[in-house]
Amino acid sequence: MLKTIPSILSPELLKILMEMGHGDELVISDGNYPSASMNERVVRLDGHQAADVLKAVLTLFPLDTYAENAFLMEKVSGDTVQTPIWDQFAEVAAAMDPAFKGFGKLERYAFYERSRNAYAIIATGETALYANVILKKGVVV
Repeated sequence: MLKTIPSILSPELLKILMEMGHGDELVISDGNYPSASMNERVVRLDGHQAADVLKAVLTLFPLDTYAENAFLMEKVSGDTVQTPIWDQFAEVAAAMDPAFKGFGKLERYAFYERSRNAYAIIATGETALYANVILKKGVVV
């Protein structure tokens, strides 16, 4: 263990975060997300909730200041499920990084395509629906 690094971040995930460069994207996915079929780099954090993972990642991960830097999967048309997890994500992101300016929304299949091109996916045990986030990495200043 190391000081000041959240213990939720595994050595494998820390390596990935260090490897990522400006503009690379990271997906934090819920437990229903097809992570393994979307990307070859998947870190499993099944015992953790997505908002906790988001907070831990943002302690080390700077958001891009030059472009939109955070995205959610929008609800499928006609789906009436509630998404209070989005408010939790927004509270966490706003508290952790001043570069966070709100979430863009991506249609489901556009989100999938972006996930395929992401640097990695973190698969959480989150049970809330539509609890999937893409973060764009910025620079450390």
